[in-house]
Amino acid sequence: MFKMKYSITQKYLTNKTQRRSGILMPYVGFIVSHDTGNDGSTASDNVNYYESSKNEVQASAHTFIDDKDIIECIPATQDKPEKAWHVLYNRSEDNEKFGDNSNDIGIGVELCYSEEKGSINNTEAYKRYVWYHAYLCYKFGLDPRSKIVGHNELDPDRKTDPFMNAMKLMGISKDRFIYDVVRELDECTKVKEEDESMTKEEKQEFDELKAVVESQGKLIRLLQGNNKMKEILTWVKDAVNAAVKAELIDTPEDGSYDFYRMVTLLWRKGIV
Repeated sequence: MFKMKYSITQKYLTNKTQRRSGILMPYVGFIVSHDTGNDGSTASDNVNYYESSKNEVQASAHTFIDDKDIIECIPATQDKPEKAWHVLYNRSEDNEKFGDNSNDIGIGVELCYSEEKGSINNTEAYKRYVWYHAYLCYKFGLDPRSKIVGHNELDPDRKTDPFMNAMKLMGISKDRFIYDVVRELDECTKVKEEDESMTKEEKQEFDELKAVVESQGKLIRLLQGNNKMKEILTWVKDAVNAAVKAELIDTPEDGSYDFYRMVTLLWRKGIV
């Protein structure tokens, strides 16, 4: 199981448009890390812009992440992954590294940040960015050490995101980023057994049910204790002694009223 530290919002672009083709990915083979290159723009800002320009240009990414939101605008984790247009097809680097094109088998993840504009908390945005990469690795069985690549590595002549732009501004190298993703993946897959797949509401319901069961158990034990007879009544002594002699019971003590009554009835009928 994987610890869902953050919520993922699905705000899909209109299907069958330039931004979202609706074509399914054959499989997810790797992750392409991006940043928006748009200082101060939020995840919601970028998704809204994509939607408003859905038929203007064939360019997109699966997910935008800032300090508050993780928004998937192209299906990635909750539905069957679809292709997004986040790396030029005429680049050869992705084919050389992964055997196919980024748009066909790569999930594109965009980091939103603030340098001189906006009010994005870069530390919080980075935490969510790391966690989401770790979640993708978990969900699709990817090794973060070899299946994460920066856009700047696939198109070095034109692109600087994210490791030569937003990450550099934050003082984070690619090696450090991969280390953080590996650590996050490890931590999020070491969830305590009793907390696995439980939401906050489910955990509360479980605790309430557990309390009821424990309370009922105490009541049952109390009733059982109260039902035991401290000493054998005179009218059942002969029947109990006969049952002990016949080796039907081991000891005459600590029986309940109903037990002694049954033994007496059997004795009177000559069965004991």
